[in-house]
Amino acid sequence: MSDPSQPQQPAGPTGQPMPPAGVPMDPAYGGQPVAPMAAPPKKSKAGKIILIVLAVVLVLCLGGAVATYFLVRDTVGEVVQASQTRLVTPDTLVGRPLSTDPEFTSLAEEVATGLKTDVPESSSTIGAFYGDIEQEDLIMIAGASGIIADPDQELADATNGDAMGFGMTNVTDVDAGPKGGSARCGDADLEGIPGGVCVWTSRGALVMYVFYFSTGEEAAAELVSIRDAVEQTS
Repeated sequence: MSDPSQPQQPAGPTGQPMPPAGVPMDPAYGGQPVAPMAAPPKKSKAGKIILIVLAVVLVLCLGGAVATYFLVRDTVGEVVQASQTRLVTPDTLVGRPLSTDPEFTSLAEEVATGLKTDVPESSSTIGAFYGDIEQEDLIMIAGASGIIADPDQELADATNGDAMGFGMTNVTDVDAGPKGGSARCGDADLEGIPGGVCVWTSRGALVMYVFYFSTGEEAAAELVSIRDAVEQTS
């Protein structure tokens, strides 16, 4: 039995009490269907990728890698070879096609443009994505060519701790291949995405690439092939 001291709610079309003021009406009362609450948007994988790319470009631009002078100990041969180094963007990279995703294409163009602007002494730059993020198979590569004053110091700076805004762990020296220079690879936590990061330096170029959804060991296994594909001597 209802309490006569309590105010009664008016009845709806079905004879059931109407909901209190401010409460959405159920279709049973003749009102419009109540839309379910939308889940808060999750941070997209692409959004995380963008943050990582910005960090990588910052390292390459602020490293001061490309110099307009030669150290005294440089040999003529080193200088000539370094000055002839150029970076190119192949259609495929270790079996992965150049990404045509509009978001990544635009971002790659920004990377290349940013490097050209911030490292004006460079003779060439690269900024590109390969693979498919939906398949969790994606590579990002960025770099610049020119005369590198101190390749070993550039390598140390680029792979030292949180230089890129994310900690690299298990960093090891790896074979830079027949073109010479030095290289290091390591594991990284890329905004919650596991990845492998590799950097190679020589008198003529500084290049960094990231294997998303991967490890430093897997990234290192492809270093020589990737370098052969993107670094050329004119």
